[in-house]
Amino acid sequence: MRLTEFVDRLDAQLRTDDYADLDASANGLQVGPDEGTVEHVAFAVDGVRETFKRAADADADVLVVHHGLSWGGIERVTGRTYDRLEPLFSNDLALYVSHLPLDGHQELGNAAGVADVLGLEDRTPFGELGPEYIGQRGTATEPYTPAELRERLEADLDTGGQPVQVLDFGPEEIEEVAIVTGSGTDWLDEAVAAGADALVTGEGKGKAYHEAKEAGIHVFLAGHYATETFGVRALQGLVEEWGLETTSLDVPTGL
Repeated sequence: MRLTEFVDRLDAQLRTDDYADLDASANGLQVGPDEGTVEHVAFAVDGVRETFKRAADADADVLVVHHGLSWGGIERVTGRTYDRLEPLFSNDLALYVSHLPLDGHQELGNAAGVADVLGLEDRTPFGELGPEYIGQRGTATEPYTPAELRERLEADLDTGGQPVQVLDFGPEEIEEVAIVTGSGTDWLDEAVAAGADALVTGEGKGKAYHEAKEAGIHVFLAGHYATETFGVRALQGLVEEWGLETTSLDVPTGL
């Protein structure tokens, strides 16, 4: 498959252009030639030197990641930035990035994957960001206790051995769950307004403790990396349907 076709297919599936004015990440093809072919695709959460080298060692033509290199522009390619990029150039490895589009996709996205783990039904988009959404909310088929929901997350998420932190300020039974993966506590008020019993996210901010306590809602902090493995895995399955060879690169951070 031509690289241009590969990029166009992913951009269309993820509605990359719709997030162009909302996301600091330069989504889409961040590194790559004007012409090229794709037979083997690697997938990882983070675009870093380790995943670049591992993708190159796997003889991949392109690496698809959630967290890329460009967050508002790269002024100089020197020092650590050069060292990080070097494996891409020396191995003719292209880099495709999908940040918020992959968070917000209601079928392939990170929040959708967490909702699958929790068995949520009657799902709707959640986490407003301008005209788009970056999360999902839904209803548990059977109510969870806070301990049960934490256990489910710890059992099914790649937390790197770290426990899921819980701000345990909500009701005894959890039915309505809002999800924004990564760093999502800024959507706590929206979760409260939506009638959620719990907000599931990756990492928190200090102010979230008292905000959750005063609002009477549970907040589950399951890890930034752990909550954002689902999107790239879903894209891997999609790309395999296109007849391309794939490799998954798991580099958990425990954060």
